[in-house]
Amino acid sequence: MADKKMILTYAGLKELEDEVQNLKVFKRKDVAEKIKEARAQGDLSENAEYDAAKEEQAEIESRIAEIERVLKNAEVVDEDEVEIGTVNIGCRVKLFDIEFDEEIEYYIVGSTEADSLKNKISNESPVGQALIGAKSGDTIKVDTKQGEIAFKILEIQRIKR
Repeated sequence: MADKKMILTYAGLKELEDEVQNLKVFKRKDVAEKIKEARAQGDLSENAEYDAAKEEQAEIESRIAEIERVLKNAEVVDEDEVEIGTVNIGCRVKLFDIEFDEEIEYYIVGSTEADSLKNKISNESPVGQALIGAKSGDTIKVDTKQGEIAFKILEIQRIKR
C-alpha cells in the first residue's frame, strides 16, 4: 500500500528539512556523547544515564524516520499558484466568529503542519474543510461537538514564504 501524500506549504517543508538536519547533525552527536560518557561509568545494568541516553537516541531515530517518510511523500503547495479570493491550502484567512463577535485568523495547511497554538489548521479539520473553496464575504457553518458555529470570511491572503 502506498503511503498517503502529505500536503505541505513551502514553509512547512523548510521547517521539516531544518528539523531533520538538526537531528542528524547535532542531536545524534549529542546523544552519542551521552552514551559514551554513561558507558565510561561502568556497570550499564544500573546506569540511569545510559538508559536515558539510549531512550533519547531511540526517540531521535524515530523522529528522523517519521520526517523522512513525510518528506518522501510530500506534495508541496505552491502558494503563488493558490487562487486569489478562494480559500485553499496556503491561505491566511481572517474570519468573524458570529457567536463570539470576534475576529480570528487561521492559516490553512496540510495535516502534517497543523498547529492549533499557531492558528494553523488542517484542510482536513472540520473548520478547514468548511473553508476550502469559500470566498471572501461567504458565511460558513461548521458542525462541531459543541454545536454549530458560523464564521463570515472577511479576508483571504496567500501565506508568504
